[in-house]
Amino acid sequence: MDTQYTNNTSGTQKKQPKWRVTFNAPVTLVFGAICIVALILSLITGGRTNEALFMTYHSPLKNPFTWIRFFTHIFGHAGWTHMIGNLSYILLLGPLLEEKYGSKTLIGVIALTAFATGILNYIFFPHVGLLGASGVVFAFILLSSVTSFKEGEIPLTFILVAVIYLGQQIFEGIFAQDNISNMAHIIGGIVGAVMGFLLQAGSEKN
Repeated sequence: MDTQYTNNTSGTQKKQPKWRVTFNAPVTLVFGAICIVALILSLITGGRTNEALFMTYHSPLKNPFTWIRFFTHIFGHAGWTHMIGNLSYILLLGPLLEEKYGSKTLIGVIALTAFATGILNYIFFPHVGLLGASGVVFAFILLSSVTSFKEGEIPLTFILVAVIYLGQQIFEGIFAQDNISNMAHIIGGIVGAVMGFLLQAGSEKN
């Protein structure tokens, strides 16, 4: 925030804050931008770009794009409602996590979540295509719930978040019939929880 100086009636200078927009969370903002571009391209091409780059499915492992899609499927979305729902959480939680853990660590969390959900979907659901950032959303939710973790303690907020969010996904995965990938949500939550405890334990030792 810049500062301007103006003279008041007594002749002394008074500081006037000058507000400006800042690029406060580069990883989070770039992630959101890629999701928007990917969706626009998908709408223009009738979904062909999603199939080529932003969706993981059971394609041959010798195809290099199969491995690329294990990571890039998190940028693809089925429509505006799907994307806005995910980005709402990511833009809310991402900057807080990026400020606490750093951009490189957040990239690692995102990449690990993408690969874990992509490879497990490939193995266990060979006839189901997977796209969307919901796994990353759940990783962020669980990661944010352990930001106040201290060695030897398990925050009650973490337990409640895990029960509410992951419990719901397990229930829906067993009883509900829908197009939501509960597996991606659960795996994303597990990645976020494990990374949260590891990062907090590391910071405690330092």
